[in-house]
Amino acid sequence: MTVMQHETTIAEAADRLSKELPGHRVEILQGRLTVTPPADGAHSETLTWLIEEFAAAGARKAGLKYLQTIGIALPTGPDDFAIPDFALVEEGYKSTRTAYNCYSPEAFRLIVEVTSSNWSDDIGVKVDSYAKAGIPVYVIADRHHDEAILCSDPRNGAYRVRRTYKRGESIPLPESIGVAVELPVDLLLDGDEN
Repeated sequence: MTVMQHETTIAEAADRLSKELPGHRVEILQGRLTVTPPADGAHSETLTWLIEEFAAAGARKAGLKYLQTIGIALPTGPDDFAIPDFALVEEGYKSTRTAYNCYSPEAFRLIVEVTSSNWSDDIGVKVDSYAKAGIPVYVIADRHHDEAILCSDPRNGAYRVRRTYKRGESIPLPESIGVAVELPVDLLLDGDEN
């Protein structure tokens, strides 16, 4: 009797986990499969607040869309992709669709991640991956360290500017994203003024 073995690829494993763990975020970061449980209330409030801020700033009139949990193809590995919490993308982003329901990095102007149980990915491997993808602005609401981080000006696979902001401060986003927005650190971390 011949036994046939099928070796599962990392992309197949990611697809299977996505189906088996509804509500969890499954990503492949630099060849490593990661799974994050559903967001807590404060995390979700931050994302809702970001949508309101970018709507008020006129992002749609500027030819931009603001989206939650949209996949981005990453150049760090053949199957690598991430699903950022929040993204500001070009209006025509749908024409850049790639594998795994992801979109090309060229369509992205801004990514925001709010840390949860996988905080080390957000402040480590994703900084590297998003810089290599050329994402112009990456903001991290680092709830683990109670601060926010602005990464911008990616060149040669690294962010040239990395600045940390504390509670009580606001992050002035670079005008290059297409709209003028300041993000108060307290709202990024807590999700609501109450």
